[in-house]
Amino acid sequence: MSAIPPPLIQSPQVPIPNHLAWAIISTILAACLCCPLGLIGIVAIVFSTKVNTLLNQGDINGAQRASATAKTWCWVATALAIIGLLLNIAIFASGGAETYLQMIQQYQ
Repeated sequence: MSAIPPPLIQSPQVPIPNHLAWAIISTILAACLCCPLGLIGIVAIVFSTKVNTLLNQGDINGAQRASATAKTWCWVATALAIIGLLLNIAIFASGGAETYLQMIQQYQ
């Protein structure tokens, strides 16, 4: 009588989100609305792509860590996008970039 061995890779009971869509959207928005600093969201994309790779390798703890790290960097990129949006609103509400440049020239 042969026993059936347990599977080598067990799927987690709770799915682990990879946050990839959030990482991509927040990175693009942060880069467009804020500045090149918004490209820091690429770190979120990298960790997001690691989640599924680690799950496929059976490293559930590693996948959970990668997911948490990706989520943190997604929040950073989202915050940069919000700051950039608020700055753009403030610049356009105050008359645009020309008014800002005129103020700078007056101070000089």
